[in-house]
Amino acid sequence: MKKLILTTAALALSAGMAMADTIRMGTEGAYAPWNFVNDAGEIDGFERELGDELCKRADLTCEWVKNDWDSIIPNLVSGNYDVIIAGMSITDERDEVIDFTQNYTPPDPSAYVAMSDDVDVAGGVVAAQTGTIQAGYIAESGATLVEFASPEETIAAVRNGEADAVLADKSFLAPIVDEDADLRFVADEVPLGGGVGIGVRESDGELKEKLNAAIQSMKDDGSLNELITKWEVSSTF
Repeated sequence: MKKLILTTAALALSAGMAMADTIRMGTEGAYAPWNFVNDAGEIDGFERELGDELCKRADLTCEWVKNDWDSIIPNLVSGNYDVIIAGMSITDERDEVIDFTQNYTPPDPSAYVAMSDDVDVAGGVVAAQTGTIQAGYIAESGATLVEFASPEETIAAVRNGEADAVLADKSFLAPIVDEDADLRFVADEVPLGGGVGIGVRESDGELKEKLNAAIQSMKDDGSLNELITKWEVSSTF
């Protein structure tokens, strides 16, 4: 899933939740099918359904908060919400600033999408969303990286010729390719990350353990695999 490349770790962990009565669930709301805003203006998708079930199993009262991707970790640390549930892969860089639950999906491969089969993804211009590990991978690959604030803008860059290809989670790209005959998967898939988990402040160990227990219970009874299959976000456990 999407992975933030942290350029600075100078963030103060001063917003401990101390198991507040209401847990605020921070998400991007712009990365279908993981999370998106539906026609009623509500957070929807795989992570909305998952998050609501985890809160029920953990006996937590939860509410949802929408936040842009590029500030999603700083705003967790500063206390704007209590967890991040936003297709965020567990990485060493992020773990220096926040903590994570166990993963609730296995690693999802990243993939390239372009308008032509003969695109040179190794030496061409490749788009990625700002602050993702896909962006970091491109920057180190020898290709020219162009970054955009939203995932939709990366697709638009390919369509308008600003980029030769886009690199993103395959689960995000697949429905877009299915609906657009001009787009196609190219090159090999790229395995990145160690699965998606819930981000929490390092001071919120009690909340982390409650969520870990809820995630494990869904793994044990098969309901997590059912949700993964329903929303087609990754392989199952």
